[in-house]
Amino acid sequence: MTFSNPFTLPGYPDELPAGTYDTLVVEELLQGLSFEAYIRIATFLAVCGSGRHAGQRELRPTTEDDLEEVLSQDAAWTGTCSKAAMSPQGVGR
Repeated sequence: MTFSNPFTLPGYPDELPAGTYDTLVVEELLQGLSFEAYIRIATFLAVCGSGRHAGQRELRPTTEDDLEEVLSQDAAWTGTCSKAAMSPQGVGR
């Protein structure tokens, strides 16, 4: 996902710079159903380290709701579509 402005992720004190961030979504297959279905187990935002941690990546646990809120705030500041920033399927909607 791409942020046009610096932002803070709920639960973390530091401000993250504008830029593109990878997200990792962990899902688990639900067993015993007559169709294939998954449940989200965890969501992480990959954050590149700075200073003495430069070159390292940290996976910060977060929620889909928190990411949507931060993207909405970023969109309000820049006038862009937050859904497009979070998902390629959102482009043009």
